[in-house]
Amino acid sequence: MDLSNGKTLRAVCGALLAGLLITGCASGLGGGTYSRGEARRTMVVQFGSVESVRAVQLEGTKSPVGTVAGAAVGGIAGSTVGGGRGASVAAVLGAVAGGLAGSAIEEGATREQGVEVTVRLDNGQYLAVVQEDQGEHFMPGQRVRILRDGGTTRVTP
Repeated sequence: MDLSNGKTLRAVCGALLAGLLITGCASGLGGGTYSRGEARRTMVVQFGSVESVRAVQLEGTKSPVGTVAGAAVGGIAGSTVGGGRGASVAAVLGAVAGGLAGSAIEEGATREQGVEVTVRLDNGQYLAVVQEDQGEHFMPGQRVRILRDGGTTRVTP
């Protein structure tokens, strides 16, 4: 790829910057992370004891940003191959391959370690909650509290 062309260099830098921003856009999914919209809202609080804990993997995001950034870089790289009609075909193939690669990179870069905590509530019911592992180290027998707000549930020590 000839990066001496200012236009090409700007396009590649823009695509790479978009790819880097992907990792900064991931929102926390742990027990201590709240969205701005959750502030000043009432939550139901229950108490219980941890029955079991297991590590899980939280899949990464799959937004169009990774695909578009990868397609831009791949298309630019492909367009520098060959000449005439061959360059057009290479640009299209480069964009497709770059889009697939960009999507996979985004998903991998935003993947997180999670934890599934099964709790026996004080009323005898069992509840399993999956959340990002933020180093809280839940242990069987540990007393915890469950916070519920509509569709969101958290386990905290």
